[in-house]
Amino acid sequence: MSFSSLQLSQPILKALADLDYTQPTPIQEKAIPVILSGKNLIAAAQTGTGKTASFVLPILQKLNTERKLRGKRIRALILVPTRELAVQLEKSVAAYSQYLELSSMAMYGGADSSAQIQRLIGGVDIVVATPGRLLDMAQQRVLHFDELEVLVLDEADRMLDMGFIGDINKIIERLPEQRQNLLFSATISNEVRSLAKRSIYRPVEISIKQDKTSSPKIEQWLVTVDKGNKSALLSHLIKEQEWDQALIFIETKQGAAKLVSQLEKRGIPVESIHGDRTQAVRERILSEFKSGQIKFLVATGVAARGLDIQNLSRVVNYDVPDQVEDYIHRIGRTGRAGATGEAISFVAKDNFRNLCAIESRLGHVITRRAFEGFDVKKTVPESILNYVTKNKQK
Repeated sequence: MSFSSLQLSQPILKALADLDYTQPTPIQEKAIPVILSGKNLIAAAQTGTGKTASFVLPILQKLNTERKLRGKRIRALILVPTRELAVQLEKSVAAYSQYLELSSMAMYGGADSSAQIQRLIGGVDIVVATPGRLLDMAQQRVLHFDELEVLVLDEADRMLDMGFIGDINKIIERLPEQRQNLLFSATISNEVRSLAKRSIYRPVEISIKQDKTSSPKIEQWLVTVDKGNKSALLSHLIKEQEWDQALIFIETKQGAAKLVSQLEKRGIPVESIHGDRTQAVRERILSEFKSGQIKFLVATGVAARGLDIQNLSRVVNYDVPDQVEDYIHRIGRTGRAGATGEAISFVAKDNFRNLCAIESRLGHVITRRAFEGFDVKKTVPESILNYVTKNKQK
């Protein structure tokens, strides 16, 4: 199947050709016709499946009319959980619509609101926003929804995990009843299902399942290591294996600062991003990481979703996440768009339960590797693929 067979206009097809998009992915094949037909949609799709284009392209097609937009109005709203995802997604909107007369903007907290207000004065066709900042703009009456045609809830599971349900409900209450509703989520949990039931009338449902959850082009392996040896092991791998680049995930901003200091003392230049860094600093660091100026980036969970880094060689779970979904989204930063990637996890004895949960979700045991000079004192048991926590046993 080609993109032209999906009834997309020539300006959109030209933009896709510029981006070297050759043929639609499964989620795009299924979602684009549904959205173009005007139906509501619930779609389950992991990161890296091309889901952004699956809803942005048909929205652009539908909005590409002679209609004149009034000031402080928007025609399509895309709600996302993080600033990084808002920025990244709006860049995709701009790239896909480069040959159309449509406007777009990203709206998020942590940045000067005056510039965002100024953009809204003349009206904007497509707004990509985090819930808190959008609600703030609506309450200030610098944004009105009476001309809204399409609502997209992207990364719905993550927004609920981050506690945005109250803001989302308040936003939905302000929207016109006659609108198209699209919900995209990596998983359709009970909470996501409940949100959909309240806000989406008679939706079409699509589920795109990747082979064993993660891309087969991502080579996953782990190293069992005592907590006190993790930074030394990371330094060893960077130098001995001559890593060209790595996105390194860690749980806390304090841990990120400590790791940066440890790596720099060993002669490894590194940067970090976390919630306390300003949006401008985070955007600069991410830009330099994408361009290759920064080779090693330590990030807390704030960077787990929404980053689209072409040809990222590897991600490292310096800290194993508590939630399986976080692991899936982290490793999804590499091996994107058909490229190959590598995902490495440092696993201490305390991480055993989390490891078993991850492997059970994947459906296979992750390969273990050992390195000379890093023998463990606290042995990590052999994996149990059908491991059940005590709480679930009761």
